[in-house]
This record gives sequence, C-alpha cells and structure tokens, in this order.
Amino acid sequence: MQVLTTVVEVRAARKRLDGSLGLVPTMGALHDGHLALVKQARVANDCVFVSIFVNPTQFAPNEDFSHYPRDTERDLELLEDGAVDYVFMPSAQEMYPEGFDATVDMGLIGERLEGKVRTGHFMGVATVVLKLFNIIQPSRAYFGKKDAQQLIVVRKMARDLNLDIEIVPVETVREPDGLAMSSRNAYLNPTEREAALVLWNALSLAREMWTRGARDAETYRIRLRELIESEELARLDYVSVADPATLHEVPRIQGPALVSLAVRIGRTRLIDNITLGE
Repeated sequence: MQVLTTVVEVRAARKRLDGSLGLVPTMGALHDGHLALVKQARVANDCVFVSIFVNPTQFAPNEDFSHYPRDTERDLELLEDGAVDYVFMPSAQEMYPEGFDATVDMGLIGERLEGKVRTGHFMGVATVVLKLFNIIQPSRAYFGKKDAQQLIVVRKMARDLNLDIEIVPVETVREPDGLAMSSRNAYLNPTEREAALVLWNALSLAREMWTRGARDAETYRIRLRELIESEELARLDYVSVADPATLHEVPRIQGPALVSLAVRIGRTRLIDNITLGE
C-alpha cells in the first residue's frame, strides 16, 4: 500500500495502472461501514484507492471541523489489512490552493434536508468529490446509503456532468443494536449512546407502519416525531418522508419513499434513513 499526498503523485501512479479502479472517498476515523465500501471495491476492481481528507468546505463555521475524529495511524492499518493499493491523503492547501474559487452548485436537491440545516454543505461535498474524481479518475466510486442525500447528490452530479464513473451504493452497516455506524458515534458518552438508539427505533417504527399498510406520509412524520421527542436527550432537526430521486416531501407513499431523520443527542448530530417500498 502506498500513501500519496499530492496531486502530482496520484496522477503519476494513475498513469501506471491498467484495468478498473475503485475509489472510496472518506474523511478518516474509519469504521466497519467504511471497510464495507473497501471490501466491495476490492472485489469488483483491479485497483483500490481510498482518499482520507477532512474537507473544510463542507463544514459550517459553527460545526465540528476542528474536533472531527482523526486517527491516521489506525486508519492506515485498517486499509492495509483491507488490501488497499493506494491512499490519497492531501492537505487542505493541496486541495484548495491559494486563489481557489470554483465550486459545484447542486441546486434545489442540495438545499433540502441536510442542505437546509447545513447551508452550503453540499456545495462543499460536490466540489471535493468532483475534484477527487478528476484527480484519481476512478472507474467506480463507493458511497454508503447511510448518507442518503450525499449519495443522491453525487449520483445527480455524475449524471448531470456526464461523468464516466459508476456510483455504487453500499448498504448501511449497523451495530448489533441497530445504531448506524458513524465516525461521530465516538462523541457519545454511554448515556448518550443509549439515547441514540431512538433513531433506529424511529426507523423501525416506520418499517412496522409500512408493513401494517400505513401510506399517509404525514402520519409517519407525526408518529416518528413523537417517538424521538419522547427521548429526553434528543433534539430533532427533521423527519422527512420524501421521493428518493428528488427529495420532495410526499403526501402519500405510493412508490419508494426515503424516510430520513436528523437528531442531536447532546452535542452530537446523527443522521439515518431507510427506504420503504423498494
């Protein structure tokens, strides 16, 4: 496994490679969810690149950029065990040199849900992902379904800009009790960790409602909101029942519907989702 830190190094390595290349973009603090992406990339490609870059442009001024979990030594050990070929670990200066001005505006789909709460977030995400695509030139790129809106945004960007890259979704990896794996779970103390299960409990309720035949979307929003607000440590940002292609809120679930939510447990903001009717 080789660790590369500059665009020049990556492009030189890319020229030497034949066959398919799978890219797993990450911000580090790796867990089993990331390793599931790596595993799929390893199976389907001749070469696997993983990027580790805590992207400052997708954090708002009041968010946790400076405190975001970082453990480079452990990350590299995990990736070596996962038979990764190259790791790209650029500095912020390498990705955003002096005078950098270009951005990718994803329009309305980037302004809903997470984009409404985190202004400019998806402009930062789309910009850095497009840069990684241009630098590394992967055949396929792997993204987890836990970050559902991110996956939707990246897919739309690839389609709208005619990128010759296959965007591969990977199922959410969960702890045995249902909590979705996230780098931010490390922020939770034991009491908060227990309270965080309210996210999975809410999504489980949505699945149960679907099985019983409930189709009125507002009923889902009300029931999930009530359940989450019953947890003393939880502060709800949103509950959404939306079209998974456009993220428009739906009045009734007549086809696939993305049920997503964002909840603050103490100072930690967590997101999760399921799709009903697939």
